[in-house]
Amino acid sequence: MEQIKIGVFKCGNIGMSPLFELLLDELADRRDIRIRTVTTGSKMTAEDVDETLPKIFEFDPNLLVSISPNPSISGPAKVREKFSASGLPSVIVSDAPAKRIKAELEKQGIGYVIVTGDPLIGARREFLDPIEMAVFNSNIIKVLAITGVYRIVHQELDKLIHAIKMEMQPVLPKLIIDVKSIRDNSDFKNPYAKAKAMSAYELAEKIAEINIQACFVEKDRDRYIPLVACAHEIAQVAAKLAEEAREIEKYNDTLVRKGHSKNGKPKVKTKLMLPPTLDEEFYRKFPTK
Repeated sequence: MEQIKIGVFKCGNIGMSPLFELLLDELADRRDIRIRTVTTGSKMTAEDVDETLPKIFEFDPNLLVSISPNPSISGPAKVREKFSASGLPSVIVSDAPAKRIKAELEKQGIGYVIVTGDPLIGARREFLDPIEMAVFNSNIIKVLAITGVYRIVHQELDKLIHAIKMEMQPVLPKLIIDVKSIRDNSDFKNPYAKAKAMSAYELAEKIAEINIQACFVEKDRDRYIPLVACAHEIAQVAAKLAEEAREIEKYNDTLVRKGHSKNGKPKVKTKLMLPPTLDEEFYRKFPTK
């Protein structure tokens, strides 16, 4: 198959949402894929899904991806039903609450990538304004990008795209990205850089715990306002730790870059002044027919 059509449906927002398509086509010059994104914006109701989801199928996709918080609530649950009924290879990208429905996802025939360090925002009206929302998301995006989460996710999609192009049966991911994933699958060469990245990711997981308490448990504003502020301060520290990890790799000239060629073949380089070469490791893991 010469060109793969990828339908991306976004319902609400998590840290994985804003840049997902760009992870697959960072230079906007890939010829082997076309991506169409449909979104409900910040809303997550079943009605919003009913209005917008059909546009994905008008694109006649070969691969479906849904990105949302908590896929068990009504809107994302309806997306799962439609994806499952389509018979197309489908993947859910979501946050930690999705762990509770792993068995249901597998029963529906849907792959999943669950990012435990993609935390709930501090959604209290006394605290969260548009700027605070944007700053929080920028910090979480930095953590997910630098620690290696974005890399793991785009490589899982690269694997599916490759299989469909080769007319092979794609193996849908069943993946939970936790701090062990950062330890075992990240590209850090320096052990101190890896330790900082792991610390940043652990902090991101803690943010979710604090904000769940602040948003859904605490009823006293004198308690929940400091809690959401605390969580957002942790997000800023986590982003700073992630930046420090990347700087160590840059100083050693060991920063790994893994881009895509125009035909979609993964490339890799580990020295700034060297050209990228074919990522042989990718093809050892995911061979052609």
